[in-house]
Amino acid sequence: MMKKLLLAMVAIAFFACKEEKKSPELTAMQGNAFGTTYSIQYFTDTKMDLEKGIDSVIHAVNKSVSTYMPNSDISKINQGDSTVVVDAIFKKVFKLSGWMHRDSEGYFDPTIGVLRNAYGFGDEKPLKKIDSLTLDSLMNYVGFEKVELTKAGTIRKANPNIYFDFNAIAKGYGIDLLGEYLESQGISNYLIELGGELRAKGSHIEKEQPWIAGIESVDSHLEHRSYDKKIYLKDMSMASSGNYRKFRIDSATGKKYVHTINPLTGKAEQLSITSATVIAPTCAEADAYATAFMAMGLSNAKRLVKESVDIEAYFTYINPRGEAQSFMSGGFFGLVVKEEGSEPKQNHDHHGHQH
Repeated sequence: MMKKLLLAMVAIAFFACKEEKKSPELTAMQGNAFGTTYSIQYFTDTKMDLEKGIDSVIHAVNKSVSTYMPNSDISKINQGDSTVVVDAIFKKVFKLSGWMHRDSEGYFDPTIGVLRNAYGFGDEKPLKKIDSLTLDSLMNYVGFEKVELTKAGTIRKANPNIYFDFNAIAKGYGIDLLGEYLESQGISNYLIELGGELRAKGSHIEKEQPWIAGIESVDSHLEHRSYDKKIYLKDMSMASSGNYRKFRIDSATGKKYVHTINPLTGKAEQLSITSATVIAPTCAEADAYATAFMAMGLSNAKRLVKESVDIEAYFTYINPRGEAQSFMSGGFFGLVVKEEGSEPKQNHDHHGHQH
């Protein structure tokens, strides 16, 4: 009898504990980082103050690889200081850049800083005239094979004028670090959105489905953003690149320069791709691939996506007849949230669709 009573008490205590345990609640927070804004949504069953931790991650990334901070390691290196011993963040971004440089067949190259500055997309005033002679001269300072990370942790440059610009990978890597910080705090279901780039982990527990992300339309306005597609994101990251907002018209010549620069030719010309959205395991990879695809043009980009195991992509482009169309890889198509009565139309290209 006593044994049965004890068992009953244990059972009551167990159910009481079970009832007391809160189900995870959705928390949302916003802030500023890397010259833009962020929003983080996460599920937790305890109240947490993550602001200090998030701020320290942002500060560490800025101190290491922000070209907008004059005292950052990258700024000192760009100014010619060869004695700077770089930190773990710089080393990781440098090594990631090396892998991305190889994987993208040279179209991703963070040594294009002198070109960005020359065209007016960097930290300096644009050059008044960029002819073929000027371009040939500038190209001497471009090429990831011209820089190396030494065993002592310093950066060796073949030419002191080589100017690093990690902006096409550093933001994505910063988002990955924010995700790692959340995970270190025991958070396994979250969505980070920072400047239009996303990292998703787990799912939206309340809705019992993966996180949903929107892909901005090419003609979207900053004040009233409009979205082309919605996709499911789970344990993946997404980044976009586009020239529809980031371009400069030379007041003297009327020539249009787009912010995506081809590191192999040095030119800043609009190719057929108008936007590239990439899904990858990490935000750093998605960020870098989106930039590389914009620079390499549609046929190369399609081929590279097809050859990649864990990269999916969605491109908007202008065909030779001047018509706006889109391409979507098979894996990307599978993640699209199907609106009722508006199934995407398949075309002759079985690996994508157009509209």
